[in-house]
Amino acid sequence: MHAPDGFLNAGTAVATGAVSVGTIGVALRRTREQLRDKQVPLAGISAAFIFAAQMFNFPVAAGTTGHLLGGALAAILLGPATGTLVVTVVVIVQALAFADGGLTALGYNVLNMAVITSFGGYAIFLLARRVLPSNATGVIVATGVAAGLSVVLAAMAFSIEWLFGATAPVPFDTVFGAMVGVHLLIGIGEAIISAMAVGAVLAARPDLIYGVRDLDRASLAERPAVGMRGFLIGGVLVALLFAVVVSQFAAPDPDGLERVATDAGFIESAQDHALGSSIFADYATAGVANETLSLAIAGAAGVAITLAVGTGLFFAVRDRRREPGRDRDHAAV
Repeated sequence: MHAPDGFLNAGTAVATGAVSVGTIGVALRRTREQLRDKQVPLAGISAAFIFAAQMFNFPVAAGTTGHLLGGALAAILLGPATGTLVVTVVVIVQALAFADGGLTALGYNVLNMAVITSFGGYAIFLLARRVLPSNATGVIVATGVAAGLSVVLAAMAFSIEWLFGATAPVPFDTVFGAMVGVHLLIGIGEAIISAMAVGAVLAARPDLIYGVRDLDRASLAERPAVGMRGFLIGGVLVALLFAVVVSQFAAPDPDGLERVATDAGFIESAQDHALGSSIFADYATAGVANETLSLAIAGAAGVAITLAVGTGLFFAVRDRRREPGRDRDHAAV
């Protein structure tokens, strides 16, 4: 879903950029009101984990791969506003430091991958929660449903943008059908990874999860909480494991959007990335000949960058004027 420069015309890039900037402004204000101090490290770790998990492309069909988007996952853990900011950090770091996703495409990449998956995914999560048991199992199943469908929402969004901003004579219905079809399959992988991640946090620190703040500890089977230091260290290690080790096994085939662009005939619209010669472009480290080591260094650097940027952003955004106990009030709302 990382669209390169050139897939959509300039007017669509500007319009989606304006929508994304406006939404980010709203998300910053809501995050300032909602984010609890103890959730700040989780927000940074979520950004690092999503970056790392996106390095692993899993096969979904012959010659096609997919990877985690992470918007629904971040929204369930931290709320849709904060989730939007988490994935926005990832998308911007990828574009600027790794030449993944075009610079002029940032508007629609942020809109599709961060805004729509976070807010749309969280809305689906709430709907699923209404018909599922109010316990840990219900939360995990609802996460899987929301995460899987959030990928389809993102695919639909790109297709609608294509309707207004196409740069090649390919019909809307062709793009829409192909995008939705392949991303239904990718959504299965998204559902599995997201459900496992939420399940792990539920087992360790259910008190940190925004999406279960209405449930008491008894509903969550009174799982023993892991100390915050151990939780944070474990989260960073998992992100590094994905970025340094798991990424080595990524399938080499094109992802869903690139496959659709190739099959539908608009792949030639893609433009070279302006930062394509940067040190970590294409998740390789310039000057390091060994491919395994090159990827590992780039992955570790990406985890460090997203962790630092994400944690710094959320420390800056949080409301430091809150009175003691206000966190508990917000958690109960």
